[in-house]
Amino acid sequence: MRIAVYLAHPDPASFNRALFDAVTDQLRELAVDVIAHDLYAEGFEPLLGAADTETVAGVPTTDDLVRRYQDELPHIDALVFIHPNWWGMPPAILSGWIQRVLTPAVAYKLDDAAGAPTGLLHAKRALILNTSDTPLERERDIFGDPLQQIWSACVLPYIGVQDIRRTVFRTVTDSTADTRTTWLHEARDLATALVADS
Repeated sequence: MRIAVYLAHPDPASFNRALFDAVTDQLRELAVDVIAHDLYAEGFEPLLGAADTETVAGVPTTDDLVRRYQDELPHIDALVFIHPNWWGMPPAILSGWIQRVLTPAVAYKLDDAAGAPTGLLHAKRALILNTSDTPLERERDIFGDPLQQIWSACVLPYIGVQDIRRTVFRTVTDSTADTRTTWLHEARDLATALVADS
């Protein structure tokens, strides 16, 4: 089994990085072929430029890193995304990754004039791990949990992912070391379940 894990956080000492390390370590212990990407460390350029709009029209990308990510996608069995909740959105680097990497003919195709998509990815399962400093009730009742909508309604079903699992660790800023240790164990368990349910 091959699983791609994507981290979108600029601080290598962040709790997001700790989650990334815990998940990738757990998957490797389970003999999973892990493709691990720290988007900031890899220097991914998130800005969608004119060349990317040509790619949408069917012209291959000239960005080597984008091509590398795209070439990996057909061989992945599951996806893991780890990122903070910033203004109800993923960090700009991950939004740019979605826009530049998950392009037509790579991740989906549109079947008709109404824009109904057919997902092209082999991966049918995804795990999203978010960190947040917003209490659950405020996130759900006031904001409507926009990250849930982004991942479960907009992005992942569009590319063919059917089994979408999301866990939010909150609130991070005032969490204790013991709480974070518990969360890291939970992240390992979630990674194990992702493999066990395949």
